Formats: sequence, C-alpha cells, structure tokens
Amino acid sequence: MAALAVALHAPIPQPSAYHAFADQRWIFGVPNFWNVVSNLPLLLVGLAGVRTLAGRSPQGTVASLRGAYFCFFLGSILVAFGSAHYHLAPSNDTLTWDRLPMTIVFMAFFSIIIGEHVSPSLGRRLLVPLFLLGLASVVYWHLSERANEGDLRPYLLVQYLPAALVPLVLLLFPSQLSRVGLVWAVLGMYALAKLFEVTDQLVFSFGQIVSGHTLKHVVAALGMYIFLVALKQRRSVVITPANVL
Repeated sequence: MAALAVALHAPIPQPSAYHAFADQRWIFGVPNFWNVVSNLPLLLVGLAGVRTLAGRSPQGTVASLRGAYFCFFLGSILVAFGSAHYHLAPSNDTLTWDRLPMTIVFMAFFSIIIGEHVSPSLGRRLLVPLFLLGLASVVYWHLSERANEGDLRPYLLVQYLPAALVPLVLLLFPSQLSRVGLVWAVLGMYALAKLFEVTDQLVFSFGQIVSGHTLKHVVAALGMYIFLVALKQRRSVVITPANVL
C-alpha cells in the first residue's frame, strides 16, 4: 500500500531550502563547522563496531547475519565522511554522497531485524537486494535532479518504509536474543534525530549555541552506539509464548 501510494503521488523534488542550515558558522576556516565535525561520533562508533566484529563474534549476534552487522557499522563510517563532505559545501551533488551510505545503514539494519526476528536466512538473503534497492533510489533521485525533474519518492520509501515496518516486526515476532528494549531504544534515537532535523532552526534560535542538525548527528551516533552495546550484552533465549511481545 505504501509503495502504491508513493507511486501514485506526484514527483517530489528536493526543496532548495533544504541546504540552508541554521548554523553556518565558519570556525578554524571550516564552513558549517559544527555540522561537519559532529559527524565524528558516527565515525568513532562505526570504527568501534567494525573492530568489535573483526574479533570473536559478540554473544548478542546471529552468526549468519555477520555480514549485515559489518555493513551497518561500515555504513556509519561512510556516512561520517559523506555527511562531512556534504556539509562543507551543501548542494544536491554533495548530498548524493551523504545519502548513498545512509541507505547502506538503513538497509543493513532492516536486514538485521528481519534476520533476528523472522528468519536468519531470510535476513541474510535480503541484504544484497535491499542494498541495491537503496542505492538505486539515491541514483534515481540524483539523475532526476540533473534532468530538472527531481523526484525523491523512491528514496523516501527506502528511508521511511523500513522505519515503519521495524516496530511491527519487533511486536509480532519474538527474537532469539534478549534485551529487545535496546533495539527499541535505537528506534527512539532515530525518531529523536529526525525531530532535531526538522527543528534545526528552532533549536538554534535558543541562544545560537547548537543547531538541531548538529544534534541530529550526535543522536544518530548514540543510536548506533546503543546497538553496539546490544551486540555485546544480549544473549540467546529460548522462544516461548511468554517471550512474544
């Protein structure tokens, strides 16, 4: 239904005002300084996640989803660089390099949730198709903007449909791993990050100390860190009716 609704909707171009972030201060010769350097937490969490997975698999992982976990944290590293590159010179062209790695993170996380709650083999098999779908949505948007016929619809579907489906999966399918509350916390951080994104100017208006977009980066990194904690602290559980919901 969501895909049909998006398909029937008129093309959605990238708003030109999107690139006009509230905090555009130059510090140490760096434009949009805080929106650039606030990507550092994403880089650090991504590196920590890759390092953790490079050793013995944490107890809170599903072995067959090891590739998806790697992609999730590798995506965080790429997002840090892509987002910093974008914020140094905001434009549709540089935004492409921000969004491409974000789809890696979105799709890897969705694959992980499917694997942990529905079927490990299904989650593993979906990883590559989901990646291709995510990357294609950004490439399509980029080419449509180049042709002056900007259309965000596929990218919006890729970003928001998994976010809407993940809570349903968590509620309807019991996980083989404990501490599902940590995954809910990850979703909470994602929702808070999106809230800061749309209140960029409002947050900055309170003393012009920090902008909503800068906080978005920090909160997104916190969400990824919570998931890293989950990989280390969860354990296998026996599924019983009491575990459902």
